[in-house]
Amino acid sequence: MTPVGLDLDGAVVVVTGGGSGIGAALAGRFVAAGARVVVNDLDPVAAETVATRIGAPAIAGDAADPDFVDGLVDRVWTELGGLDLFCANVGVAPEGGVDAPDEVWTTAWRVNVLSQVHAARALLPRWLADGQGRLLVTVSAAGLLTMLGNAPYSVTKHAALGFAEWLRASYEHRGIVVQALCPQGVRTPMLARSGAMGGALLDDGALTPDEVADSVLAAMADDRFLVLPHPEVADFYLRRAGDPDRWLSAMNRLQQRHESAPARTRPGAEGAVMSEHGEPAS
Repeated sequence: MTPVGLDLDGAVVVVTGGGSGIGAALAGRFVAAGARVVVNDLDPVAAETVATRIGAPAIAGDAADPDFVDGLVDRVWTELGGLDLFCANVGVAPEGGVDAPDEVWTTAWRVNVLSQVHAARALLPRWLADGQGRLLVTVSAAGLLTMLGNAPYSVTKHAALGFAEWLRASYEHRGIVVQALCPQGVRTPMLARSGAMGGALLDDGALTPDEVADSVLAAMADDRFLVLPHPEVADFYLRRAGDPDRWLSAMNRLQQRHESAPARTRPGAEGAVMSEHGEPAS
């Protein structure tokens, strides 16, 4: 049996999307716990700013580019002697429904799903040879539930969760721990860009990135698959699975409320809260 939990003291960690938000908070928390962290971000200035602040190296580049990911893993493995935890945190949250342009769907798929596939391809041969390794995927509660107004985001986050589940089911017995981080609203630039519906449903209950990072560190100790900084998401997920028709009707009522209310009075985060019966709280 593989020992439960990850001792971060001395662990080698890569955080993609580490230039802001959840990624920056994770990188800082890991360094404080004694880990040797590499900060990755597409924006080289953002990556370097966070890395300098926490005392870690930065490697800028596109975590959705398979060649870059191969090179990143190889470089970290060579220079730091291994790679214990890879945080596949990079993501995009485009707004739109079925009318979203094809290029928006393609970008969401590439960043939210294929970036994890590329990471797994680069890491699994090495991890399987060592008999251990850990992948933390930032999925979002949208992968367990949905996000009204954001079809490309919702669909690709469901796919990201599905891939994380598949990896965990396929490789757990070989020492590979896969965990899915599924917060609701988090006060990051992504939330600010999530559109009117996303802001209305999530803003009031949003956590800080540091609060999300605290939940991740707690999850590092027990290997739980779902990391839920908003514990109520577990109840919503159960109600969705237990009575999908009722849950979808409840979500549709939220959609109707949003469409019918004037912009200045559209339902806030209370509209996303479900009652004990799995319906919108009044």
